[in-house]
Formats: sequence, structure tokens, C-alpha cells
Amino acid sequence: MSQSSHLKADVLLLLVTLLAAAGWIFSKEALAGLPPLLFIGIRFFCAGVILAAVGRRALMSLSAKQLRIALSTGVLFAAAMCLWISGLFYGDHVGEGAFITSLAMVLAPLVSRVIFGEKLALATWLALPVATCGLALLSLRNGLHPGLGQLFFLASAVLFSLNFTLNTHMSAKVPVIALTTVQLLTVGVTASGLSLAREEWPQQVSAGIWGWVAASAVIATSLRFFLQTFAQSLTPVSHAAVIMTMEPVFTTLMALLWLGETMSGMQMLGCFLIFSALLINRWRAVRVAFKGLMR
Repeated sequence: MSQSSHLKADVLLLLVTLLAAAGWIFSKEALAGLPPLLFIGIRFFCAGVILAAVGRRALMSLSAKQLRIALSTGVLFAAAMCLWISGLFYGDHVGEGAFITSLAMVLAPLVSRVIFGEKLALATWLALPVATCGLALLSLRNGLHPGLGQLFFLASAVLFSLNFTLNTHMSAKVPVIALTTVQLLTVGVTASGLSLAREEWPQQVSAGIWGWVAASAVIATSLRFFLQTFAQSLTPVSHAAVIMTMEPVFTTLMALLWLGETMSGMQMLGCFLIFSALLINRWRAVRVAFKGLMR
């Protein structure tokens, strides 16, 4: 693979990570005018419709078995997204939430061990206690008193790790764009249905709020997916994983600049430990990426 392809992939993956971080800000702003489940339903349904228009051939070619696989993982993804948006709605710190949610990547190997019996790497065993300490520091408020938002984020991280593990095993059986489209539409329909049953919908929604919804659906979801898929075709998975580990860091910086968030010393230490756990968990990928940069 040429050096120019690696550079292009790095730039695109950096952009993907920035778009993912921006999605947190877009979502937080949209929640100022929409209830959480309704917002996530609209966002993912719109994103799913966009992908369905682009990948309609792959979608129409799905077998009944492939459709069942996509729907089952889609329901799990919907549950994870509903918990995540609840964490964003009830939580008081976006940056902290981003680091807690990123624990999904540390938990994924453990989930894979439980479900598929895969052997855990030494890096995962080392990362787990570091991540646990980081999470504990984020929850220590005159004792161990985690907030409601933190609990939602942690629950979503567990489900995201399960969804990631299943997707890794199922993606070989279902075309990626068709799998993603069905999952996005499933989230949209599921969250909208839950919202209809549980939430009070606003009588009016300002144009500004709809703008944030559109940015979330088109930029932070559909565009991000296309760029990520293309970029990953240009570079090794290990290299891509290291760059995308930066999402919680970029999210925290955006929350600082846009929302004016600040962190206490204990919060910063907790986030640092969780980020360290992410790097430890992907140490082999970090080492490979570092060697590539030194060439």
C-alpha cells in the first residue's frame, strides 16, 4: 500500500473521529427541544433512509436469514442507543460520558470470551482493572454515588460491547451496508415507538433544533459511516483502531469549547485512566501504528 493511501486514510479517519465527537454536541443541542427517544428515533430513521437509498441493491438481495440477523442485532443496537441518549439527556457532563461509553471497546473482548469462548489477550486483562479504577474515580462524589447519567452511559457501554462483538461475527454473513441500514432503521422505528408510548411530544420545534437533528442524521451518522468504510479500506484495521480511540478526547475538547464544560482533577484522572485502558487494550495495534509512523 502506497504512502499516499496511508496518509489519505489517516486524514479521513481523523475526520471520522471528529465527526463522531461532533455527534455528541449535535445530539446535546437537539435535546434542548426534543425528548431523547423521539430525537434518536428521528435521527436514526432518517440516516437509515439515506443509506437505504444508496445501498438499495444490497438491501433487496438480503435473504430471510440475513434479514433476521440484521434485525436481531438492530434491536440490541436500539437498546444501546436508547440508553446512550438517556445518559446524554440526564447526564451533566458530555466529556465524562464519552469516556464512560468508550469502555465498550475494553469490555468487548470480555463479552466475546463469555459468548464465543475466545481467549482473552494479556492486554485486556491489564486494561480491565485500569478502566475500573478510572470509572470509580468518575463516580466518587463524597463516596461511591454514580449519577443517573453515568449509569445510563455504563449500561449503554455494556450493550455496545455486545453489539460490537456480534457485528464482528455477523458482518461476514451480511453485506455491511445492508446490515448497517437495517440496524439504523431498526433503531429509528424502535426508539420512535418507545417515544410514542412514553414521552410527551412538543407542540412546536424550532428550526434551529431541526438543524441539529439534520446535522446528527446526515453528518454524524450517514456521512461518518461512508467515510469510515472508505478509510478502513485504505489502511490496516489496527491503524484505524488507534486513531478512532481519540473520539472521547475530541468529544471532551469540543464540550469544553462549545458547551463550556470543565473537569475536576479527579474527573480528569478518571478519564486519563480510561483512555490509558483503551490504549493498553489495543497495545498491539498501537505498536504497529507507531512502527508505521516511524518508517
